[in-house]
Amino acid sequence: MILVRSVKPLKEFTVWCEFSKGEQKTIDLEPLLHGPIFEPLRKDQQLFRSVHVDEELGTIVWDNGADIDPEVLYGTHLPAWMEKEKMSA
Repeated sequence: MILVRSVKPLKEFTVWCEFSKGEQKTIDLEPLLHGPIFEPLRKDQQLFRSVHVDEELGTIVWDNGADIDPEVLYGTHLPAWMEKEKMSA
């Protein structure tokens, strides 16, 4: 299981993450900020920049309840909404 150990917001919707396997990645989250839970993050850069790691979940979270699966961040899985769109196409 891959977990996020550290996160730093960079510019716009980009973050730097360190994963439990020791790898570090710079990730553009803009394509992943889909749906109503992410709407406040897209509209408010200050809120987006409040991103932090929830040690219990092992992934990045925001105070409004939004989070992104660490497997999606790592690049091994698609977000659920992308899977649904792919299956219906």
